[in-house]
Amino acid sequence: MSTSHLSCSPISIATALKDAERICDQQGARMTPIRRRVLELLLATDAPAKAYDLLDQLGDEGAAKPPTIYRALDFLLEMGLAHKIESLNAYVACGHRDHRHSAVFLICDSCHAAQELHADATISALEAESAEVDFALRSTVLEVRGICAQCRKAQAA
Repeated sequence: MSTSHLSCSPISIATALKDAERICDQQGARMTPIRRRVLELLLATDAPAKAYDLLDQLGDEGAAKPPTIYRALDFLLEMGLAHKIESLNAYVACGHRDHRHSAVFLICDSCHAAQELHADATISALEAESAEVDFALRSTVLEVRGICAQCRKAQAA
């Protein structure tokens, strides 16, 4: 089980954006400037971002409006470059862009940080259990709530 952190260093952001361009090219999709910028904002954040927060961060760039942001986010979700955390109604850049996968997130109830886990065994078990009851999974995003180590340390101090 491996983890990925939400925010990336500037070098990692550049690499992630190049990876995203490659993924879009391979799928015959176009990474427009607004889609690229929204992905860049997701890569740079330490916590899941709400659509309107992204809109505020964009400011006057491209005169973005809510539908523009939502279309960009839908595109990133479709390409496997981002995940939506339903319980927070927020988005994160995907930490495992090299392949499509089901996501497992550890979400801190205190600071709302989210950490993506690469939990193949957990997902495989869920798929097997679903198959046993003849349920066809379309997508899987598991959200596990708790308190992160940083917040636990702060609470103990």
